[in-house]
Amino acid sequence: MLLKLNVVAAAVVALSAGFASAQTVVTIAHVGPTSGAIAHLGKDNENGAKMAVEELNAAGVTIGGQKVTLKLMTEDDAADPKQGTAVAQKLADAKVAGIVGHLNSGTTIPASRIYSDAGIPQISPSATNPKYTRQGFKTAFRLVADDTHLGGTLGRYAVKDLKGKAIAVIDDRTAYGQGVAQEFAKAVEAAGGTVVAKEFTTDKATDFNSILTTIKGKKADIVFFGGMDAVAGPMLRQMKSLGINAKFMGGDGICSTELVKLGGDAIADNQVYCAEAGGVEGQAKAGMEKFKTAFKAKFGSEVQVYAPYVYDGVKVMVAAMVKAGSSDPAKYLPVLAATKDYAGVTGPITFDEKGDIKNGALTLKTVRGGKLTELAVIR
Repeated sequence: MLLKLNVVAAAVVALSAGFASAQTVVTIAHVGPTSGAIAHLGKDNENGAKMAVEELNAAGVTIGGQKVTLKLMTEDDAADPKQGTAVAQKLADAKVAGIVGHLNSGTTIPASRIYSDAGIPQISPSATNPKYTRQGFKTAFRLVADDTHLGGTLGRYAVKDLKGKAIAVIDDRTAYGQGVAQEFAKAVEAAGGTVVAKEFTTDKATDFNSILTTIKGKKADIVFFGGMDAVAGPMLRQMKSLGINAKFMGGDGICSTELVKLGGDAIADNQVYCAEAGGVEGQAKAGMEKFKTAFKAKFGSEVQVYAPYVYDGVKVMVAAMVKAGSSDPAKYLPVLAATKDYAGVTGPITFDEKGDIKNGALTLKTVRGGKLTELAVIR
């Protein structure tokens, strides 16, 4: 009788162990601004992470011979550097396996030091300030082209293609806004253009009459804004009310479907030009369109900008864990760094020695008929 009980007990223990291994949880975190003026962008990114995790769990993930369940931990940094570092410390203390985020350069850069100290890989889907991957942190990766590429391309385009003669530059004083505006201004001058005004505002401002009046006095034919769509929309409305008919340019921060809503009838056809840090060409377009259709069906909203990059960030991180046979950051980090030609919906992903995407694309867009329209993909 005792022998039988021991056999039963052993079977229960074995079953319990099997159940535990089947339920091993690997936690990946997403951080972005899901409150505040650009919450629509943060939520868009978060939804990209949710979609990737749900797909991976549905398909089944095995790491080191063990089936795992991926868990997504989501945090709000409110696009605020202080809140961003507090969240980063919380995630480091929680010993998450990896982080996909943050959205803004201003939160991504200070948070990256905390993740580096903790040895946790971080993939930003959208932070474009070059400093992020130039701090020497082996844990920092970026899936889009940086401001040197983005601002430089827009600056040359302003002079050579849009034939700008008098160009005004405004930035919102954030790490992103200042960075992209500086690179734009440098490229304008290198291309033989003239910057007639350099003004600044904040990422929370709503009144731009003073700086726009100054710009009107300088007879600017192009106004570049380094900042986000939440500020750019009202700025465009005030430009119209002041009778400023200049073309309006900006980086990926304004290159969203939300800008079209915020600017409304203040945006004329072919007035707004922006560049999204990323883009797909040829056969890859079919995969991106499929993603966008599935995203809208799932969440009831169009992709704003960077949800596909977050989606790829989660998937490329998990692929590195699978290949390394471990979700331990110390073990899969070298495999992640060595990623080569991973087939993402945003195109092939290969990281360089700094953690930047190799051969990153830019997509130039304008607004026509109340919609963002693609002009060209540039590498």
